[in-house]
Amino acid sequence: MVKLSLLIGALAATSTTAFAPAGSSFRSTPLAATTLPGAEVDDVGNNVAFKNLLLEIEESRLLSQVASSGLLSKAQEAGVSPSKLEPLLKLASDNPDILVLVEASGPELLPVLPTVVKLAPPALPLLASAISIPPGLLQAAGLASIGATVFILQTIPDDTVVNVAAQTLAVGLLGIAAPVASFAGAKILSELTK
Repeated sequence: MVKLSLLIGALAATSTTAFAPAGSSFRSTPLAATTLPGAEVDDVGNNVAFKNLLLEIEESRLLSQVASSGLLSKAQEAGVSPSKLEPLLKLASDNPDILVLVEASGPELLPVLPTVVKLAPPALPLLASAISIPPGLLQAAGLASIGATVFILQTIPDDTVVNVAAQTLAVGLLGIAAPVASFAGAKILSELTK
């Protein structure tokens, strides 16, 4: 009888401990901008680097330069309109993972943005002419790049370190980067100009 009472007591004790909260030393604290490594914030909590970037964009009159470059009118002539961009924005809003990735890359991406802002005005005429390129021509350029890579790999012997390095560079630039950029650009332009 004693063994049975010990068994029942052990079962009761085990079942009650299953519902008791476990003691934990982990303490959750909210993430604040001031706790991020290297983040500088003003009194309101704004990221100072991002605020400076926006001020630099305003001082350089980047949006005015975009308007005067003819990029927007050429985009409209090519069939790109704000209504065509709406599905891309909807895609980004439906996939919060994209926004999380952009937000997570923010601290690393932020130092690069001032350089992009400085390089943007000279690149505007190039973008204005690039938007009028037919997507089929971009796809053909991607295929030609792959063909050039095959030609280079066939003609350059791999008997020295320099030749192997040249082949590797050709594969990286002409065999991977250029076709990916061409096909991605063609896809984006074809979606925007439908």
